[in-house]
Order: sequence, then structure tokens, then C-alpha cells
Amino acid sequence: MSALGDNEPLLELRGVRAAYGTIEVLHGVDLSVPPGSVVALLGPNGAGKSTALKVACGLLSPTAGSVLLAGRDVTGVKAEELARAGVTTIPEGKGIFPNLTVRENLLMATYAGVTMGHVESIAYERFPRLAERRSQLAGTLSGGEQQMLAMARGLAADPAVLLLDELSMGLAPLVVEELYGVVGQIAASGTSILVVEQFARTVLGVADVAAIMVNGLVRRVGTPAEVEEELSAAYLGG
Repeated sequence: MSALGDNEPLLELRGVRAAYGTIEVLHGVDLSVPPGSVVALLGPNGAGKSTALKVACGLLSPTAGSVLLAGRDVTGVKAEELARAGVTTIPEGKGIFPNLTVRENLLMATYAGVTMGHVESIAYERFPRLAERRSQLAGTLSGGEQQMLAMARGLAADPAVLLLDELSMGLAPLVVEELYGVVGQIAASGTSILVVEQFARTVLGVADVAAIMVNGLVRRVGTPAEVEEELSAAYLGG
């Protein structure tokens, strides 16, 4: 993988078009994630945010355009290969094993080639509540604790880029605030983060860059303060 220049994005979508069958969903998306930053991809339901995330992590091949990782063209590279290259995705809906304990879920992360001690130290340092629940079946955890477990498993591989899809979905505001506090800590430790959110206000406090997507295109990119006044118009179709 090439060495990064000072201003070179760690992850970049250039002119990306993507479709499901004959229906095009992304119409030429440009999006950059600088090293060590949190980029929030915002917009109403159906704007194409999750599709952009699927392209970024290799779950969906674009019909046109490019995906670059640390300056290297990885367009069309499979998700498992991108994962080995440092791209970790935490999908909407948690992606945990409900019939396994917390510790057994964390054990699954060792298949990425890291030790259980490493996995547990990261998980319990970031999410002390998981240490208290380590013998509990994951399916009996609260929604927020399940999201913590999913994030802990993703962080075990020391990702270069972390992709988060609708982190706040179905969770209480206090839990969301706690989770985004951890997101800020993860970014401060050097991991780049692209987070897709429908509920913009929940993520703006930790985002360095905000991008508004409407109808399959990124319409505006700027600091949270710069784009905040345009959010209402985007969500209301103005």
C-alpha cells in the first residue's frame, strides 16, 4: 500500500455510481475520509448513504467511478480482502451472535489473527460494561450493549478505517451519546471513521467533516457548523 501524502485521504470515493439491478442509486458520489478524522455522511432515508458505505467496504461493486484506499485503487476488491487491508464495517443491526456469550463473540474476532488477550483488553478498556457482562448471552444484552459488542469486535483488528452504519438506530439518546464519545476516542487514537447517520444531530458533536447526501449525490461537504444550517433543507426536500 502506498505511503500517504500529508493531504491524501485514507479512503476516497471518486465519481462512484452504483445500482441495484437496473435502478441506479448513486449518481457520481465524491467523498473523502482524511486520516484520523470522523466524517459523517448525513441525509434522509433513501438518499443512498448505506449504498455508499457498501461500495466503500466492498459489499457492492460500483458501475462506474473508483474506490481508493491509502491512494491505492481498490475498486471491485471483495469485502474480505478490504477487511484484511484494514477496512472494518459495523453494520446496522449490530451483526453479533445472539446465542453466544459476550466472551464467545469476542473470541470470533481472533480469527483475524489477533490474540484473545488483545481482543479483550481493547473491548473492556473501551466498553467496561462488557467486562461485567462477559458470561452473558449477547442476545440478552440491551440494544446499546449489543452495539458496544459489535464495535468492540470490529476494533479488535486495529482497523485503519472504521465504517459505521446508523449507530444510533433504535437506541436511547444517552446511550447514543456514550457511543459517540467512544467514536471520538477511537478517532483520536488515529483510526479514520466514516459514519452514516440519519439523525444528524447525534453525530455532529464528534464529526470533523459532514457531508450531506440527497438523491444519490453528495450535495454539500464542510465542517459541522458550516453544513448545519443546510440540514433542515436537505431533510425537508428544500
